[in-house]
Amino acid sequence: MAERERKMTRPFGGVFVPRTTVMSQDDIDRAIWRMAHEILEHNHGVENLVIVGLQTGGVPLAARITSALEEITANDVPTGMIDVALHRDDIGLRPVLPEEVTDIPVDLTNKIVVLVDDVLFTGRTIRAALDALTSFGRPRSVQLAVMVDRGHRELPIRPDYVGKNIPTRRDEVVDATLEGVELGEMRK
Repeated sequence: MAERERKMTRPFGGVFVPRTTVMSQDDIDRAIWRMAHEILEHNHGVENLVIVGLQTGGVPLAARITSALEEITANDVPTGMIDVALHRDDIGLRPVLPEEVTDIPVDLTNKIVVLVDDVLFTGRTIRAALDALTSFGRPRSVQLAVMVDRGHRELPIRPDYVGKNIPTRRDEVVDATLEGVELGEMRK
């Protein structure tokens, strides 16, 4: 869970208490390598490909996926980051999160955009990201890569590339970083 979400999750300012580790750093590394190969295979290379990480948890994963793609193909892959806070449909229902940096280095028109996030839960953050992307052009297609798909979708959104499917209870918290994935809960 990204730091700003952790601060805003009830109980506000609570502490994440991990119960179990479900992916180690080696598992994360293997998943990133596998997803990079799947992205290459599905898109027949990196031509017209742009990787966009969602602030904040998806940005480091996007950087690592880009690094793997560049290592495999020896080609540069444009990488950006996007903050979707002002595009969310729950403004007013929960505290507004502070804005982070949005940096999309190229016009997305006719590009294949791979959105990258750490954890896919309800799908609402991805819906907001799709809205936010329209400010940067009209992509040919948008694909989704997530390290963890935990289920509980509220919108018809499905990832194209998944590090690991982890069935969870709604009240559980998943913390996915480059160091590993832990399952736990928030405590005051």
